[in-house]
This record gives sequence, structure tokens and C-alpha cells, in this order.
Amino acid sequence: MWIVYTLNGLYFAALLFLISLGLNIILGVMGILNLAHGSLYAIGAFIAAWVIIAIGMKVPPFFLYITLLSGLVLAGIVGFLMEKSLIRFMYKRTLEYQLLLTFGALMLLEDVIKMIWGGQAYYASAPFDLLGKVDMLGHVYPIYFLFVMAVALIAGLLIWLFMSKTKLGIMLRAISLDREMATGLGLDINRLSTFAFVLGSGLAGLAGALVVPTTPALLGFGHEPLILGFIVVVVGGLGSLKGALVGSILVGFTRSFGIAIFPEIELPLLFLIAGIILVVKPEGLFGR
Repeated sequence: MWIVYTLNGLYFAALLFLISLGLNIILGVMGILNLAHGSLYAIGAFIAAWVIIAIGMKVPPFFLYITLLSGLVLAGIVGFLMEKSLIRFMYKRTLEYQLLLTFGALMLLEDVIKMIWGGQAYYASAPFDLLGKVDMLGHVYPIYFLFVMAVALIAGLLIWLFMSKTKLGIMLRAISLDREMATGLGLDINRLSTFAFVLGSGLAGLAGALVVPTTPALLGFGHEPLILGFIVVVVGGLGSLKGALVGSILVGFTRSFGIAIFPEIELPLLFLIAGIILVVKPEGLFGR
């Protein structure tokens, strides 16, 4: 079963990579510790489940997978509204104000989710069922999990190309390195910050949309992914794409093998790893 545990670890890592990548962009570029990130993940899950249930099997399978992008789009829109109405006023405030405001946004979004979708769980397993399973060294394994890994890999590659090869990406990196210098050079900080927040929010929504064919969306859906995402950021280091990838793999493998071997201490072990790294290398494995 080791091959299955390894693949499950990569599947967990793929989802955590998307979540932590969004956190990294928001925290690295804007300096905002966004506690509402998990709620954006939940919004992506709920809208994707609702769309999949609504259209059922009325469209070709290819378009059914396209509907997963609805999570990215809606979470990005909600992120845009949050940044314009709330987050923008926190850039020069201390961390305590940011935590208070984003925690309030988390509670507000949870109520909005309950108001729109109610308290029942949403099951949308059609994309998972359609892909079927494949034989992996004598063990059957869901092809959908491999699909999620591929999507996360492509998303990470696109973000890397965007941040390193495009003018807009380079400007975002400049803000993360020295916000005051970037302002002095004439960069439109407000507009770039809005874009960064929307991008990070969209990645959280995409992760939620990808997980909902395997896990029902229900209230409180984003709390655990938020905690694990912050652990990945602590382990990998702030502002590092490589750190987000390595941290996600480390946490994903720890969770996969931990659930199978020592389920009682699986989550505390993750906090222990994060604590050790904070003591030995406070900036994370690849942080600046």
C-alpha cells in the first residue's frame, strides 16, 4: 500500500500547494495575514458543487470539468470586493487590526455561505466518478486524484512564469521586496495589491472546487485547510514558490502516512514540525 500512501500524499500536497500559494501571494505582496482565506476556499467548493449538481450530466464530460473553474472565478470576485471594501484600509495598520478584520470577514463569509446554501452538505461526485480508476502496481487508484495533481502542477508553473517573466509579475515581486521603493518608482500600489488579493483568493477557490468531487461541501469546510495552509507557509517560507511546493509535499506526506500509521498524533506532528522549523530557521526553509 506504500504506493497508494505516496500518491495520496501528493494529492494532499497538490491541494495544499494551491491554498498556500494564494496565502503566500497575499501575505508576501500585501503583508496581509488573511484569516478569511479558508472561507474563500469554502466558497469555491460550494459554488462548484452547486454548478455541478445543477447541470448534472446535461453537458459533455469536458465541460463538467470546466465548471470547476467557477470556484476560482467566484472566490476571485469575493476577494475583489473584500479588498476594495475592507482590506485596503489595513495596509498601514498593525497586525492586530489585520487579524481582527480578517477574522470578522471569516465569520461574515461563513454566515453568507449559510444564508445562500443552507446548512446541508452538497455532494458533487460526478467528475470523480466519470474518470474512473486505474491500476497502480496491483492497487486501483482514482484517476481524479491524478487530475488534481496535474492541475496543481500546471497552476504552479503558470504562476512561476507569470511572476518571473511578465512585467506585472515583476512589479508584484518588487512590492513584496520593498513596498516603499516600489511606491517611489511610481508603481500603482493599490491596483497591484487588488490584483494580488484577487489572484490569491482565486487560487483558494480553485482548491476548494477541486476537492469537492471527493468531499462534500458543508459549513466549516475551510477551517482545516486554512490551518494546514499556514503550516505550509511557515515550513516553506514566505514569498517562495519553491517553499510552497516543498512545504506542501512535506505536510501532504506527513498527513498521508500519519493517517495510515499514527492517526492519533498526525495533526500534532504537523505543528511540531512547524515549531521546530520556526526555532531553527524562523524564515522557513526557503524564505527570505
